[in-house]
Amino acid sequence: MIKKKLFIFDLDGTLADAYRAIERSLNFTRSRIGLSKVSYKEAKQKVGRGDRIFMETFFPPDAIKKALRIYRRHHKQSLKIHSRLRPYAKQMLVQLKRRKKLTAIASNRPKFFTNLILRTLGIRKYFDMVLCADEIKSNKPNPKILNVLIKKFEVKKHEAVFVGDMDIDLETAKRAGVDVVFMKGGSSHLSAAGKYKNAKIISSLKQILKLYE
Repeated sequence: MIKKKLFIFDLDGTLADAYRAIERSLNFTRSRIGLSKVSYKEAKQKVGRGDRIFMETFFPPDAIKKALRIYRRHHKQSLKIHSRLRPYAKQMLVQLKRRKKLTAIASNRPKFFTNLILRTLGIRKYFDMVLCADEIKSNKPNPKILNVLIKKFEVKKHEAVFVGDMDIDLETAKRAGVDVVFMKGGSSHLSAAGKYKNAKIISSLKQILKLYE
């Protein structure tokens, strides 16, 4: 097995569980605009493509700008209260750094909120770089975010791996020509990995260490 030098991670659903924070902010915003609540499950299934697209899913076109403003203001506090690490996330990151591996985040979340989650959960220091879609004006599944990281760290594509929990993460890795690991229990169902024959599937982050010893 080829050893990996660069481990790139999605954030939401992969390393962090911020679904409750998202659901709370979404329903607060809907109540302010006069709309009914949506379920936790429905909110969870629609995340991952950036908060502007998320708003477009749950609000009429003429309310999106206002909704996004309300949502972001509320979300600053909601994330601090309701964000959690997924099991073994910190332990896995500690081990990767002990093995002198390069680590990075590739997220469709805005940079401000991505860093807020990382700081709240105490794991920012484990990453050599955090790259978000709003910085490069390109959302996953466009592979630009992975290509930028690979170029930055001067590694070959076969030396990198991307870990994510959504179909768009799998598609991003495929388009970039990078190996991918699908983390179960996030926003996309396991069936999403079915058409990606080379995807490795894990149910716990500690399996990363066994896959790439």
